[in-house]
Amino acid sequence: MKKLGFGFMRLPLTDTKNQASVDMNELCKMVDEFIGKGFRYFDLAYVYHHGACETAFCEAVAKRYPRDKYDVATKMPVVMLQSKEQQEQIFNDQLQKCDVDYFDYYLLHNMTAATFPNAIKLGSFDFLREKKKSGKIHKIGFSFHDSPELLDEILTQNPDMDFVQLQINYLDWDDIAIQSGKCHAVAKKHGKDIVIMEPVKGGALANIPEEAERIFKEYNPSLSAASWAVRFAASQENVIAVLSGMSSLSQVQDNVSYMEDFSPLTEEENTVIKQAVSKIREAIKIPCTSCRYCETHCPKNIAIPEYFTLYNTLQMATNKDMAIQTWYYLQLMGTRGKPADCIECRKCEDMCPQHLHIPEYLQEVNAGFAGSMRLWGGKEHQLRSDLHN
Repeated sequence: MKKLGFGFMRLPLTDTKNQASVDMNELCKMVDEFIGKGFRYFDLAYVYHHGACETAFCEAVAKRYPRDKYDVATKMPVVMLQSKEQQEQIFNDQLQKCDVDYFDYYLLHNMTAATFPNAIKLGSFDFLREKKKSGKIHKIGFSFHDSPELLDEILTQNPDMDFVQLQINYLDWDDIAIQSGKCHAVAKKHGKDIVIMEPVKGGALANIPEEAERIFKEYNPSLSAASWAVRFAASQENVIAVLSGMSSLSQVQDNVSYMEDFSPLTEEENTVIKQAVSKIREAIKIPCTSCRYCETHCPKNIAIPEYFTLYNTLQMATNKDMAIQTWYYLQLMGTRGKPADCIECRKCEDMCPQHLHIPEYLQEVNAGFAGSMRLWGGKEHQLRSDLHN
């Protein structure tokens, strides 16, 4: 199997304010390009795109291609489960929504210190085993966002798991919170196949600071910034698939261009990445990947990932007072909760795979935009005209 996987977490939308409004016309073009180049792994989840992810897969893939042309993986939302019976209901619903008789890969979604006890309580690992025995699942595993120590505990208790899905990218490899490198070492120790998520860190490693991009371009001007991130992930041992959450046909075309005949990074290329990492770390203020787990649990409807993205790009602007990010910030506050609305309930932190201190970051975002908001606030009419033109 070619190592590039198609992650259905960041699909193209017809309405950017509605995560369920998947642009099926664009998605079908993307799927055609992906499968046409010989790739076959699709990664879904019950909760992606507010529940529309699996239906979108059905329309774009299952109804348009024979079953032997693709492998499909989806996930049981352990955090949502209230009873053992609910697992059977959700699983059958997923089979129907995806229009398949079996799943090639199936995962318990987002195993952490908070969700693992619920999986044990409800017998979720045994549920996977039963479905594998019945032929409804071919490979069983789980996605993971926590410490290498917990990963070792889970794999020790469940040695029959076929694979594990880990967040691995060159920025998180030595990160003290994510510990990608150490988690990879644990999975390797247990002899598990590895599927990699967030290789481009939610797009952050595709839009890197100019100084970092210059380092890559000087070495090889033909390669995109994203290609370095995806190839780094794919070069690690035991990796069977690297998931890219592609949002446009151009992103698919770029990814397949260097992954169709994949070659692992050389020692010299790894050195280049280390040089770029130091420049990237200087610019990224909030290491958010826009997974949106936090957003779904916010009682104030704060658009947390959007605010963090705007703040990160604001920090990279040469003229922060007049950066266009402030305009989009003002627009967002007109339809969603404001960063200042945060009541510090910390429900978001419990769900964050990156272990971010979200309320504190929201305060930082609020303060960071305060000055430029005063400058831009009185220019709304002119801004509307400028954007229209």
